[in-house]
Amino acid sequence: MTGQVLRETGSGRINQKKRTRAELLKTARKMIEDGMSFSVADVADASGISRATAYRYFSKPDDILREAALDAVAEQVQLSDEVSNNGTVEQRLDEMVGRIFRMVAENESVFRAFLAASVTDDQIPRTGRRLPWLSEALQPIEEKLSKPAYETLLAGLSLLTGIEAIIVLRDVCAMDIDRGEKVVRWSAQAMLAKALAEAE
Repeated sequence: MTGQVLRETGSGRINQKKRTRAELLKTARKMIEDGMSFSVADVADASGISRATAYRYFSKPDDILREAALDAVAEQVQLSDEVSNNGTVEQRLDEMVGRIFRMVAENESVFRAFLAASVTDDQIPRTGRRLPWLSEALQPIEEKLSKPAYETLLAGLSLLTGIEAIIVLRDVCAMDIDRGEKVVRWSAQAMLAKALAEAE
């Protein structure tokens, strides 16, 4: 019982940290859209969050500016109306994986910086975007797969749709972005086909 309480408490704290980060980024984005220059303290004050707390998430304005701008770019990742309304799950996944890959590739230096920061002890967990995106693409087959099978597929696909995949493809395999994208999209379709075959 004590272990369960500790796990729930820990999970609650992580969720609170994510909400705090999201609120700071939301405020920063609004200030960017309004053409305002700002400090971390300015964003904290406008968010109703203590300055000390804000500085635990972002040590300097460049950090929050960069991530707020990236949030705006990430919001553009979505299925086209045609594929969303009429596409097969294969088409939905192919388009989504391609769009995520391109978004990460076009902002590679920023994502590499985020990954480097994630190994520090004081890194605050960020809300992952790739799982909701992939879930949207897989929505037509969610009920066809068992929960473990669906979660396995989602986890496998998540390995293909972040900066980690680009690092492997570019740094280890010496591929350019175009070829790397083909590998990622092929791999996603292979995972999907395997999951569907096992569900029959």
